[in-house]
Amino acid sequence: MSMFSTGILVLTSPLHVLPLRIAPVLSSAAQVVESTLYVHLHPGLNLSTGGQVRPVYIPPMMDLCSLISRLYSNAADICGHLDVRVLLTNIRAQSGGLGASNGPFPIPQVLSHSPEVVLTDFPIQDPGESSLVSQCLQRYADHCYVCTPSLSSVLLYSGLEEVVGEEDNDRGRKETQLQSFTDVVVGGTFDRLHGAHKTLLNISCLLASRRFLIGVCDQELLKNKVLKELIEPYGRRVQRLQEFLNDVKPSLKYEIVPLSDPFGPSISDPELQCIVVSEETRRGGEAVNKKRVENGLAELVLYEIQLLKDAHHTDIEEEKISSSSLRTRLLGTLLKPPSPRPDLSPDPYVIGLTGGSGTGKSSIALRLEGLGAARIDCDQLGHKAYLPHTSAYQQILQEFGSDILNEDKTINRRILGGKVFGNQERLKALTDIVWPEIALLVKKEIQLAKERGFRFSDMKVCVVDAAVLLEAGWTYLVHEVWVATIPEEEAVKRIVQRDGVKEEEALRRLKSQWPNAKLVEDANVVLCTLWEPDVTQRQVLKAWSLLQQRIQQRKEENSRT
Repeated sequence: MSMFSTGILVLTSPLHVLPLRIAPVLSSAAQVVESTLYVHLHPGLNLSTGGQVRPVYIPPMMDLCSLISRLYSNAADICGHLDVRVLLTNIRAQSGGLGASNGPFPIPQVLSHSPEVVLTDFPIQDPGESSLVSQCLQRYADHCYVCTPSLSSVLLYSGLEEVVGEEDNDRGRKETQLQSFTDVVVGGTFDRLHGAHKTLLNISCLLASRRFLIGVCDQELLKNKVLKELIEPYGRRVQRLQEFLNDVKPSLKYEIVPLSDPFGPSISDPELQCIVVSEETRRGGEAVNKKRVENGLAELVLYEIQLLKDAHHTDIEEEKISSSSLRTRLLGTLLKPPSPRPDLSPDPYVIGLTGGSGTGKSSIALRLEGLGAARIDCDQLGHKAYLPHTSAYQQILQEFGSDILNEDKTINRRILGGKVFGNQERLKALTDIVWPEIALLVKKEIQLAKERGFRFSDMKVCVVDAAVLLEAGWTYLVHEVWVATIPEEEAVKRIVQRDGVKEEEALRRLKSQWPNAKLVEDANVVLCTLWEPDVTQRQVLKAWSLLQQRIQQRKEENSRT
């Protein structure tokens, strides 16, 4: 079956049957759509009429909230690669006002990704009516949304198992309409928009009839987040939110504001009526109401949604679907493609590994060496750069004087360090001499590794272990940049334990280096040694395996050109 980038799934089963059908429907849809899957709810829609089927308003019922949660939960479990979005344009209490006769789609809605295929769970009783239903489905989708001119249709029912007896068992159940509010507010980080975020946003959109205010955590509120360096920039998170919300319910007025404290406008906006929280953030909602009362404002209705369980969480991840878990899964993967290096020989393939003090950078280099890479230790090469036979030696003497020499004419690094400590100008003078010398030594080591050959692997890889890789501008020596990172407080603990210095000294060392966030900006791959050694090893193995695939792919591409 052909794969399409974007599709619309029109669900026609009754709402009380859908929860049991969502999983197989999504599983079937994932075999057809590979990127974005919009979900359009129209229970009871009859596509076998042969005529023009018009969309109608579906009243917002309580069942919809649990259905939406179930849908996003199943999507995360079954087809996590898909960007699933539940559309709510036709979910609204029927209004007798101006334009109500036009229905929910007076003109086709423009989506951020134009659908190429429309799918449905509509049951086909007679195989002979498949063509008729397909045509009706296509006309229906074109009436609701702006689709590609060559829109295809796929009927999923034949591949689904029957749900026996469930419809009859629940037929007499009374449905409760969902309460609505003019203005609704939520807050969160909204990093790498996932199923739990989408559930929160969708239900908030269901509750809101006029305005939806979203506070997005920024700056101070991100300090204690796991792998905060991998959090998407504020602008990117806002962009994703805007795109998602405009697809889901374009009729609402959206306001997205940065949060630098836990409350933001939720404690000062008199028009707000409801705040949507989870089991985890309910206390935060209660704190908002306490502040509102202090400010002379009415309390907000707290609407609580359930957390979504993460069926794929590992031992270092949360049981719920969360952004922090998604960020840990990025460790060892390719975050961005390497910059082209036409001037570098493809053989060996050179990894530049960097990271601040205490990050476990060198332990990662040793693990890579164990997998077959040739390790080049720039700390050792740094010592060689000061030896009498190097060009840097004479330049250092000319710049800093002969009083830095020991009796054996070697440079006393402690005396030299005293001359540059706290003086950025003098320090730069020293690094301008030493760093080019180290770079020359790195080049020689790469060539030596190539001549000696590589162990355990057909892929020839060198790992340049260099704390100042980026600061020294050595990226021209490597094909990829890998960064080891660790929270600052953990790095301080490690430095104190390893070097026997006080916390103040350890912190001073860290402050003199490039911060994690700046290093990660240039990283192709990020690794973190925060957890147990076996977790680090799993990251390294993942990174190594993906690297081998990239190198092999590159070789195949070069052989074809």
